[in-house]
Amino acid sequence: MSGILDLLNSDMGKTIINGVANETGQSESKTQSVLTMAMPILLEAMKRNSTTPEGGAGLMNALTTNHDGSILDNLFDLFDGGVNESVKQDGSKILGHILGNKTQSVEKAIGSKAGLDASSVDNILKVAAPVLLGLLGKQTKQNKINNTSDLTSLIGNLLTNNSQSQTQSFLHSILDADGDGSIVDDVAGMVLNRSGKKSGIGGLLGGLFGKR
Repeated sequence: MSGILDLLNSDMGKTIINGVANETGQSESKTQSVLTMAMPILLEAMKRNSTTPEGGAGLMNALTTNHDGSILDNLFDLFDGGVNESVKQDGSKILGHILGNKTQSVEKAIGSKAGLDASSVDNILKVAAPVLLGLLGKQTKQNKINNTSDLTSLIGNLLTNNSQSQTQSFLHSILDADGDGSIVDDVAGMVLNRSGKKSGIGGLLGGLFGKR
């Protein structure tokens, strides 16, 4: 199975990068840079969420209904004439539910590496986020995933089957906030409410996906 960065380098990935670049008015090189850094971060957050019963069930439901991969069936129509505003609104909600109140700080960190401001990064990611879920939904369907354990493994494979070590290094640097070499606890700190309430990523994603 290809990793997420391999998918970005495929013909489909190039179409996505070109479409997002045209939609946001950014160069393809900067758009690719942003997506190369952001996609693993978003997947890591979703992987963390999928390990909780509520979050895993909500994500599974989303990937088999609204985000089942159908958005990829005709990417030309998606980008031709401008992306529908509802797609951008969906993307904004996805980002908010995945990253919570850390969305701007994550976008700022990515922007500093890509040479863009946080607002420009946000414009790119809110178009790309529904496509990312579509990619994950398509992989879920193709691999006949029907339980959260296998879904977590699928996301893990999408993260680990990448050969671009610089991106992985950046992923660790942005998430390993306490410098202990492990991003798991830092992802939890970034996207989970440490109080354990449902306002963390489990509640956020579960609420979003459970109602879709």
